[in-house]
Amino acid sequence: MIRDRCVTRPVEFRRMGLYAKLILPRLLDLTMRNHRLALYRQQAVAAARGSVLEIGVGSGLNLPFYAPGTACVIAIDPSLELLRLASKRRLAARAPISLLPASAEQLPFADAVFDTVVMTWTLCSIAHPVAALREMSRVLKPGGRLLFVEHGLSPEPRIARWQHRLMPCWKCIGGGCHLDRKMDDLIRAAGFGFDVIETGYMKGPKPWTFMYQGSANKVAIEGAD
Repeated sequence: MIRDRCVTRPVEFRRMGLYAKLILPRLLDLTMRNHRLALYRQQAVAAARGSVLEIGVGSGLNLPFYAPGTACVIAIDPSLELLRLASKRRLAARAPISLLPASAEQLPFADAVFDTVVMTWTLCSIAHPVAALREMSRVLKPGGRLLFVEHGLSPEPRIARWQHRLMPCWKCIGGGCHLDRKMDDLIRAAGFGFDVIETGYMKGPKPWTFMYQGSANKVAIEGAD
């Protein structure tokens, strides 16, 4: 089992206040149950193959979409409360699922052990996104793929200005979520090359519905600092 042979480093978690520990996880679960997100999830997760690492599993809304042929899925999240919610949805999964408390910025796995990494609406809330993406590259096998759906910076200057203005308040209530990250640039900066990427607005308020969706392949980044 990958979990048994790949955990190599302990992860330290920051102390969380009452809002972040108990209230925010339930708000995230409610928000991410938006039915418009289901097709994005299905398209991303259905392409996962082999041994899979899901980054930021949250309350487990992706778990039912994994195909029965998936060898195994290790799904991580730093929130114990979200993992508790995810454990209930694991019963509906058609693939073997392991849930693990861990941080994307310090993945507790050996190098080159996963065929696929999945992240959906996760990179927006990671404090150091490029560091986390480099960790994802590290644990992917040669030829491994990153499957992603993220919201982020709009190409429209007027909408982008609103995203920048809303950021301080949004970040506080959204558990560190950034509205204005240019996700394709971050993924490239970590050394990934895109197989395909699609962008566009989902139905809803434009400042938080510009989506980046696609897949990227692991590219050697030796010598990167």
